[in-house]
Amino acid sequence: MASTHRQAPSSAAPQAEDGAGFVQVRGAREHNLKNVDVDIPRNAFVVFTGISGSGKSSLAFGTLFAEAQRRYLDSIAPYARRLVDQVGIPQVDAVDGMPPAVALQQQRGTPMARSSVGSVSTVSNLLRLLFSRAGHYPAGQAMLFAEDFSPNTAQGACPQCHGLGRVYDVTERSAVPDDSLSIRQRAVAAWPGAWQGQNLRDILTTLGHDVDRPWRELPQRTRDWILFTDEQPTVPVYAGFDRAEVRAALKAKMAPSYMGTFTGVRRHVLHTFANSPSAAMRKRVAPYMVGTACSLCGGRRLKPAALAVRFAGHDIAALGAMPMAELAQCLAPAAQGRAPAPSAARGARPRTVANPRHAGADDVLRTPEDSQEKTLAAQRLAGEILARLQTMQSLGLGYLSLDRATPSLSAGELQRLRLATQIGSKLFGVVYVLDEPSAGLHPADGEALHQALARLKAAGNTLFVVEHDVATMRAADWLVDVGPAAGSHGGEVLYSGPPAGLAAVARSQTRPYLFPDTGAPAARRTVRQPRAWLRLQQVRHHNLDGVDADFPIGCLSVVTGVSGSGKSSLVSQALLELVRRQLHAPAEPEEEQPATEGDDAAQAPMPPVQGRISEGLEHIARVVQVDQRPIGRTPRSNLATYTGLFDAVRKLFAATPEARRRRFDAGRFSFNVAKGRCATCTGEGFVSVELLFLPSVYAPCPACHGKRYNEATLKVAWQGMTIADVLDLTVEAACARFAAEPAVLRPLEVLRDIGLGYLRLGQPATELSGGEAQRIKLATELHRPQNGRTLYVLDEPTTGLHPADVDRLLAQIGRLVAAGNTVVAVEHDMRVAAAADWLIDIGPGAGPKGGRIVAAGPPDDVARQRGSATAPYLAQALR
Repeated sequence: MASTHRQAPSSAAPQAEDGAGFVQVRGAREHNLKNVDVDIPRNAFVVFTGISGSGKSSLAFGTLFAEAQRRYLDSIAPYARRLVDQVGIPQVDAVDGMPPAVALQQQRGTPMARSSVGSVSTVSNLLRLLFSRAGHYPAGQAMLFAEDFSPNTAQGACPQCHGLGRVYDVTERSAVPDDSLSIRQRAVAAWPGAWQGQNLRDILTTLGHDVDRPWRELPQRTRDWILFTDEQPTVPVYAGFDRAEVRAALKAKMAPSYMGTFTGVRRHVLHTFANSPSAAMRKRVAPYMVGTACSLCGGRRLKPAALAVRFAGHDIAALGAMPMAELAQCLAPAAQGRAPAPSAARGARPRTVANPRHAGADDVLRTPEDSQEKTLAAQRLAGEILARLQTMQSLGLGYLSLDRATPSLSAGELQRLRLATQIGSKLFGVVYVLDEPSAGLHPADGEALHQALARLKAAGNTLFVVEHDVATMRAADWLVDVGPAAGSHGGEVLYSGPPAGLAAVARSQTRPYLFPDTGAPAARRTVRQPRAWLRLQQVRHHNLDGVDADFPIGCLSVVTGVSGSGKSSLVSQALLELVRRQLHAPAEPEEEQPATEGDDAAQAPMPPVQGRISEGLEHIARVVQVDQRPIGRTPRSNLATYTGLFDAVRKLFAATPEARRRRFDAGRFSFNVAKGRCATCTGEGFVSVELLFLPSVYAPCPACHGKRYNEATLKVAWQGMTIADVLDLTVEAACARFAAEPAVLRPLEVLRDIGLGYLRLGQPATELSGGEAQRIKLATELHRPQNGRTLYVLDEPTTGLHPADVDRLLAQIGRLVAAGNTVVAVEHDMRVAAAADWLIDIGPGAGPKGGRIVAAGPPDDVARQRGSATAPYLAQALR
């Protein structure tokens, strides 16, 4: 049993002799926890620390939150339990003194384009209700319901643009960006690639068109037909034939390769965007669509009747477009019980209309019978909206508007938005279990986060926070440090007490970073000199307005700035898009994401990046984006299959004497192939058990007992292990077992060195965090042969990493740069910023107050830059 360190509690969490005031955990064995006993104070700010994979989330979420949820669910009807996303029953002997709990976990999915700040914060719902109940209607117009003010419903959407605010079409210029090319040279860039594009070109050849003539030299009538026709002729196709050969084949009545059906460019683009189930296909055709503001709604997305209703002199679209700070000022009079002037925007005084039948278009229906009712409704609803706006403003989000689409938000903005929603719930006496709330936050934004957490605690709640951020650890009342290492080498509570006491725990890997005088490794090193420069000019995207940015070739560049300043717009969007555009490299396919936020899954094309690369592209042959998107959507994708090391493992099994005797090839040892996998569970390893009114549960397959393979396949062993045994190994254990097999060992060693030694080879992709998925992608790149001409773009690679793991990550990034590659990272961790060769600080503020380069240069120079929000924190990291 793990030893428990009981220190004198902080003043925020007094402890009675009988354990009152504490949550008492006894015998916790969830995942890698080793029969842990620990007491944790209530009504306190408690931070769970430890390196990645040590077991802190297993204790906070897998044990404490799971037990709180289990007790609550036991009190409700069985049918209702089916509607709750249950986290399971924890492996623990006892948890005493645990209040009701609310979990606020990282949501790493991609929000849909119609999801907005207003929908995530639920303020839009209240604003629609305000317009419905207390809005000022034109004379004679019937009252509208709240859904009539939503562009995401059939009742409220503009009938012309269907609630998008813009109408889209394909133009010759958008579809054919380079008219000096011929059709065979892919002048029609909007057409699909590979076989489908060749098919369309062959059809044009059969139809008698010259596909080798430059596009600009084709007759305008021919170009218009190819681009805009709705005709779909079906003709014989002679693959690879030129026009003369096709004519001869037709004359000789030669059998064609197949019959092909032509599709015009506009028809292909619009149909693909509207109907394709593939996000990657929709994203591919989106740049060829030109959008213009809808002529009916003027880009405001709503039907005319909804836009005719006013409050405080504005329609609902105008209020939704205001920054939240301005919106709060606009609603303040109504919240105080003073009805705002409905025609204030036009500078006119409101008029009472005695007879609505004779009212003009600008008259407002306000009768004595409904004025008091509207005023009371406005006061109640505006007051509630104002309270939520003020909460978001206190978290530094006052510059955002309610109609701002969530895909355009940074990770830090989205995280604080969700936290504001929790604060606004005003719950009392509960435990909030938070998963790395500082993820994606600049150190300056972290201070606002700490104030928000203090508000939650002051309201009478308990905070259990899983966190790697050292500043958050210092702000805590109590630390629970789990370790000492990851996986089977972790799972012990090394310390539980006030932060100062951790300085005496030598086994803690957190200790040297919380107390640098105990031996934290230095972050600085010799700055590399660039071989050349990649120069971006006049970049315009989101809040970037004509920005010029230079990135050194063959170096590590880090882009910093407060959340929402424009870092991701510059790097993860503009840099990537401009380089791919000039290299003619396709964007990486996106994982399909469910429409979990917002009211509709429909998406509008994001505006393309404007700008150009003026220099340095000749040094880049390949661009790789290493982000936190999942490495797979199903449990069939795992660490071993994604990295490719499983191919080498299967070849080893296929080469064994027993496999050769049975004539098993490498495919036999794949759980995705019918001949080798278990027929009962089709290689899943588990089966779903329906429990009628209870949630479905997953049990090990009764045939293979979770091993995924059929009996014949499992009879083949390599060095005493079956293929299922290999998938059950951790990366660290597999390094020892495959020490003599270089093809398997190389990727394993990279995974271990990057801090993923605790993961099982067969761990499903669906169980991996975004940070783990990102490091697996990076490890996959590291064990590939390097040509020194690759641009790697990393989006906050330290997310979810303990400072000790950050040091390991920096060492691996250094390997990429040492091989001659260029690495550009968006990052908030000041240790990473201090270790960069070149630093670009975006700011000085967020949203419209940001979007420009405040400082650029080596870290020592940026740390001395006045006006930079990053400089003081960077200076501390450089000491």
